[in-house]
Amino acid sequence: MPRPTLRAIHHVAIICSDYARSKQFYAGLLGLTVIAENYRRERDSWKLDLALPNGNQLELFSFPNPPTRPSQPEAQGLRHLAFVVESVAEFADYLTANGVAVEPIRIDEFTNKAFTFFQDPDGLPLELYQR
Repeated sequence: MPRPTLRAIHHVAIICSDYARSKQFYAGLLGLTVIAENYRRERDSWKLDLALPNGNQLELFSFPNPPTRPSQPEAQGLRHLAFVVESVAEFADYLTANGVAVEPIRIDEFTNKAFTFFQDPDGLPLELYQR
């Protein structure tokens, strides 16, 4: 039997500690488009579907009292989520102007592309990567 082909990443799911704060961060500050927002009463959980311009999606979940994820130093598991941007410097300046701490911009030694890291409201590592 031939191996089936993975075509793309459909979505990345994130569990947040404060739904309203994270919704504002991802939809408001980062500008992702809200596709759907649903409250799941049986789980006391919000689920927010967000889209990037290329069609990739983020799912933002809230649950009562989720455990924290160790991320510093780097922990086993998902390392970070990277977003492609036209200008890392411009987006980093925008984040900084809006109170988000951004690491110094670095250059990828293999691609010569600029990149930097910042964190979402729960400290999850996010990356900006030059197109």
